[in-house]
Amino acid sequence: MTVDAKVGVLLPTGQAHWAGGDDPRDLVRLAVLAEGLGFDSVWANDSVLTPRIEALTALTAAAVATERLTVGTATLMPVTRRPVNAAHSLASLDLVSGGRLVVGVGAGFPGRFGEPLHRLSEVPWGRRFRRLDETVALWRQLWTADEPVTFHGELLRLDDVPPAIRPHTAGGPPVWLGGSTPAALERTGRLYDGWLPYPPDAQDYAAGVQTVRKVAAEAGRHVDSALFVSVAVTDTIEEGEERLGAYARAGYGMELDELRKIQAVVAGPPAYLTEYLQRYVMAGAGHLVCRLAVTDLAEYRRQLERLATVVV
Repeated sequence: MTVDAKVGVLLPTGQAHWAGGDDPRDLVRLAVLAEGLGFDSVWANDSVLTPRIEALTALTAAAVATERLTVGTATLMPVTRRPVNAAHSLASLDLVSGGRLVVGVGAGFPGRFGEPLHRLSEVPWGRRFRRLDETVALWRQLWTADEPVTFHGELLRLDDVPPAIRPHTAGGPPVWLGGSTPAALERTGRLYDGWLPYPPDAQDYAAGVQTVRKVAAEAGRHVDSALFVSVAVTDTIEEGEERLGAYARAGYGMELDELRKIQAVVAGPPAYLTEYLQRYVMAGAGHLVCRLAVTDLAEYRRQLERLATVVV
């Protein structure tokens, strides 16, 4: 049994996922290995709250070293960057990758993973979703304009901005939205090119896909559906639970039971893993973005090779 979807992996850019002596340059080698093993994509997540290789830097290196892999952000936090600068950086990455970029974006969650990010970026927490939508709208104008752009939104007001370098992808790279609230589903269908959430229940995911597709159809649009999921291939379910527990504590500072309430996570033997993932595929996921539950790069390589035998 295999999963009937595209499958990608999140590169371990965070320092919490390295052991002593690990070489961060191995991230590029791991991207090359993922391509050789038949994966469809590599991804990088984004934060200034924990030490990590910056997402666009990691993906640029991966894009140059590979030929066919999609490179994607899962997810980028635009609030940490000036909107115009981000438009140029993303257009540049899409250009050097030959049009292989997918830009997953988010606005942050209340609590320790969202509000501190805004404080560090000196951007108000309030109306963060409106700010995100306007930022993406500005990017798209800058990616397609031949003349200076004037953008007057409710929060972003800019005059005579020179166009960004033209991306390889006509109209700019696709932008996918994370988030599963009713408002996020509606915004995804109206404004974004894809949906990249991580709901812990496949039935909730199916309901979300239906809502996004309904809104998109009413707007005459098509929206891709993907899933962000933490995985590990182990010999037994018990071993998988232990691995996930260690990963939750190392990466989030929380116990597995708490992480499982908010994210899709699974570890176990191949048949167990593929059955879990296939439920989301049947619910509408066309692309699985798999974060490997590891805490060092050597184990990442082993898990990458094991996962390839299961899902590629």
